[in-house]
Amino acid sequence: MNTLKSIQKITDSPMVSMGPIRLRQPLPNGDIDKVDPFILLHHYGPYAISEFNNPFDLGPHPHRGFEPITLLYKGEQLHRDSLGNEMLVKAGDVQWTTAGRGVIHSEGPTKDFVMKGGELEGIQLWLNLPADKKMMPANYQHIKSEDMPVVSNLDNSIELKVVAGKQVNELGLIKTQTEVNVFMVKTTGKGAMEINIPTSHETLIYLLDGEIIINDTVNLKKGASQMITFNQDGNRIHLNSVVESNVLILSGEPINEKIAQYGPYVMNTQTEIMEAMRDYQMGKMGYLAN
Repeated sequence: MNTLKSIQKITDSPMVSMGPIRLRQPLPNGDIDKVDPFILLHHYGPYAISEFNNPFDLGPHPHRGFEPITLLYKGEQLHRDSLGNEMLVKAGDVQWTTAGRGVIHSEGPTKDFVMKGGELEGIQLWLNLPADKKMMPANYQHIKSEDMPVVSNLDNSIELKVVAGKQVNELGLIKTQTEVNVFMVKTTGKGAMEINIPTSHETLIYLLDGEIIINDTVNLKKGASQMITFNQDGNRIHLNSVVESNVLILSGEPINEKIAQYGPYVMNTQTEIMEAMRDYQMGKMGYLAN
């Protein structure tokens, strides 16, 4: 039986400071701690990058126990990690790092992009790993925009790219550790689309820019209410586009485990956090030069 998912909460996307960077943090916020298994969502930019302004240059830093994911909307970034990967990430691409037992990586605008200047915008997403996979070997996946499976509505006014998971008959190319959907939706103006989401999934929709209406009742606009979370009921969501918009849709089977988090580590106990800090200091997460 096809029924609409009921809306749990409608929230905004407050600005926060991360060192020299100002960015939006819809998750977590004052109302929502996490949308299990998603534990952090940062929307950075658009920044005007130039030789005189380049705040988003993140040097080598460690992670353990989760999957840091970057969805790039504008600009170029260079990814390097302690596994030996060095990858140019372009607008529309996705990089998906499984930190597992530990990885060190760095990312920032490429030197060429800084020299010529331009806008940089993206989503940084943290996806939790279950306890039995937190110490798995680290891995890196990079999917180019043009390689992603696409689902469109009848008049092609809405294009949904399947990064991970499934929509209609299209399967994402990312190999996931838990059951998740990650969809990048681009609209060109007025249009409508039905999106299928498993009933058991925790789900959110985040609006990067533009204006949309969800389930014919809730209006999302940039700078106002930008995120909706849903209850674990129903199996579809109705999306109406009002103007040209960029939308991120996330859903996943909840892990339902206790989380211990400190900085770049997401584990299950404080003891495991201490072990992660020690292992990084001892070089057990690898090495990456500046």
